[in-house]
Amino acid sequence: MENILTLKHVTKSFGGVRAVDDLSVDFEAGQITAFIGTNGAGKTTAFNIIGGMLQPDTGSVLFKGKSLLGLTAWDIASLGIGRLFQDARLFRKMTVLENLMAAFQNQHGEAVWRSMFIPFAETAAEKQRKEAAMQLLEKVGLQNEAETLAESLSFGQQKLAAIARLLAADAKLLLLDEPTAGVNPAMIKQLLEIVQKLMVEGRTVIFVEHNLEVIRSLAHRVVFMNVGKIMATGTPQEVLNDPQVRSTYIGR
Repeated sequence: MENILTLKHVTKSFGGVRAVDDLSVDFEAGQITAFIGTNGAGKTTAFNIIGGMLQPDTGSVLFKGKSLLGLTAWDIASLGIGRLFQDARLFRKMTVLENLMAAFQNQHGEAVWRSMFIPFAETAAEKQRKEAAMQLLEKVGLQNEAETLAESLSFGQQKLAAIARLLAADAKLLLLDEPTAGVNPAMIKQLLEIVQKLMVEGRTVIFVEHNLEVIRSLAHRVVFMNVGKIMATGTPQEVLNDPQVRSTYIGR
């Protein structure tokens, strides 16, 4: 498999603290990778650099061979990198369906002249977006919540809606920041099944997670970070059984 994302010698400091320290790692297309480590290990900082919310002090970040350095977060999103935050970040006063319809790229209504002079084309395009959004909601099991305000969903449902919104934006690489944190255990299985389907569709997933059972059941590969550096990488069994990982992270 070819690499979809490559970080080379990436460093990011805050004051005198190196949150990410000479980070070099490749991510294969179509693979599910877990980023693990204690709080402060540098996982979220790495996500913020990939997503364009932070610029590294040194190093390079390549997505499909294209440098992401200097690009804004929305530029990076338009290239096909989507981010699920821990708090989902939906438009809370909009319906679930409206949240998805707002995520589609290159909408006719974004061009004022097109809306004014070709209104019928916009009407047809909006109908297509609605149908596509409903298909995505069905994919994540939220088709019956289409007209529900986002703020009325359970926390687990909000995360499912946020994933569907990333798909509406046609994300090829999904960065999922603790996708199961705060989610009802009964819904975790559903969420994991959806993430596995994303891989089958050819999408790439990198996720931060602390639930060891989730890591074991979902990840093809695990990257263990500690104080800004990668200390171990391999299959879940290899990394989670590593003596240093067990001592530093698992605690036994």
